[in-house]
Order: sequence, then C-alpha cells, then structure tokens
Amino acid sequence: MTAQRIGFVGLGNMGGRIARRITQAGHRVLGHDPRPGAAEAAGTEPTSSVAEVVRGSDVVLLSLPDSTAVETVVLGPDGVKEHGREGQTVVDLSTAAPESTRRLHGLLAAEGVEYLDAGVSGGAAAADKGALTIMAGGSRTRIAELAWLFETFAAKVHPMGPSGAGHTTKLLNNFLNAVSLAATAEVMVAGRKAGLDLSDLLDVINTSSGVNFASLNRFPRIIEGDYLEGGLTSRLMMKDIVLYVDHIRELGVPSLNASGPMSSFGLALGTGYGDRISNRVVDAIGDVAGGVRLHEESEESAV
Repeated sequence: MTAQRIGFVGLGNMGGRIARRITQAGHRVLGHDPRPGAAEAAGTEPTSSVAEVVRGSDVVLLSLPDSTAVETVVLGPDGVKEHGREGQTVVDLSTAAPESTRRLHGLLAAEGVEYLDAGVSGGAAAADKGALTIMAGGSRTRIAELAWLFETFAAKVHPMGPSGAGHTTKLLNNFLNAVSLAATAEVMVAGRKAGLDLSDLLDVINTSSGVNFASLNRFPRIIEGDYLEGGLTSRLMMKDIVLYVDHIRELGVPSLNASGPMSSFGLALGTGYGDRISNRVVDAIGDVAGGVRLHEESEESAV
C-alpha cells in the first residue's frame, strides 16, 4: 500500500502527545494549532491553516475540545469539507456529541470523505506511552486499514459500530470516570478527617468492593502530592458530563447519578480549579471540608 500522508489539527494536551507518538514512529505529520509553537513542540511540520493540512494529507486527525470546535474545523471557511477529496479519511479523536458526529459523517460522505469518530481514553500517561484505548465509530474496513497509524499511539482499538458509536462509548466511559473520581475524592477527604492512614485506606478499598480506576491509579499518587498534572481539566470533565446527560436524555434514559459528579466538578470550577487537572477536585472538596489536604503541601504545589 502506498504510504499515506498524515495531517493533525489540534495539538493541545492530548493531540500534541498523540502527534508526538506518530512522529516518533517515523511518520511525517503536517500539524496545525492556533497556539504559536504547538506544532513544532509536537514534532510536526507547522502549517498556516486547516486547509493546508487537508490539502496535504490523506488521513487527517482532529483533537479538539468540543463539537463546536470540530464543526468549525470541518465546516468552516477553508475547512475540511471545502478542501476534502474522494478517498480521504478524517479521524476525530475529540470527545464530541454523537448527533453532531453523525451529521458531519453524512456531510463528508457526500464528498467521498470517510469520517471516523475515535474517542480515546487512558489520559496523558497512556498517551505518552502509546497505550491509549480507542473506541471507534464508522467503517470497520477503514478502521482496520488504519491499524498501522493507530498502533503508534494506542494499545487497543475497539470498533463499536456505525458513525457516532465511538463518541457515544466515550461519553459513557467518561461519565463512569467522573463518578469514580468524584466519589473517591470525597471518601479520601472523609478518611483524612476521620484520622485514617490514607495508604491503609486505599489498600482496603483496592482489595474490596469499592475498588475503581481512581482508587487504583490516581489516589496512590495524589496522597503523595502528585496530581498527575497534564490530564483532563475539571472544566473539560464538566463538559463531558453535560454531553453525557444530554445524550442519555435523547436516548430516553433517566440520569439518576449525574448530580454527584456534576456538583463535585461544578464546585471545582467555582473554587478556581477549572483549568487544572480534574484530580484537583479532591482539593475543592477539601477546601469546603475545612482546608483538608491528603498530603503535606509544598509551597510549589500550593500555587
């Protein structure tokens, strides 16, 4: 198969890491991001516009904050739809509304462009290691054809069904992530106030029925003062929760458990942690519990 040219739009926290993995695997990547220096930092060849990326690529990856940004890049002036061509593939790695995803899929299909929704999970650490999980919607054939690309930054690829299925799966997964992180943060603050040894508390939780991703992978580090900076912010976590609630309402499913994480991350936004990693929700809860911290703070970590 002829080597395919790769383009990447959106080189932020996750996009930059993913693009770096692709370039480190030896692939040339055209990159575009409005922030000066972002394309170079990701190891990509900087371009002046989305149009330049689209015209110079066979596969275009998007990693953008929300559906509004995705629609602007795809449908806006000098965007993907205007410059896309027959046989091209767009891979949307963003967390986006499935309804928007399906609409974009239909509009690009009319131009002969295959649009795949490919939500990723695993966080910054997995992105750096090339060990992300991809949940993909769209053509299974095209997903399989891109295995050479996905293997540069993902350990697992799950074809989930037609267009929108990948982004639906991502919303469901992210909601569980939000629930477990917020609930475990609350429990750990309570454990601190109760005078429990937090390492012992985590040992109990992680060998009992309360075990979850946050208790296994986040809080053993957080209680030592390492918040695993660089991952999803509380503001983006809240955006994902709202997308989840909107989507399951469309499905006719009651949202009985959304109030907990929505309150927790809303608190984080309201107390100044919105643009910090979502793990800082534990500090927001700790603040209203009387200034509780799970660890001894250095001056640097308190900033």
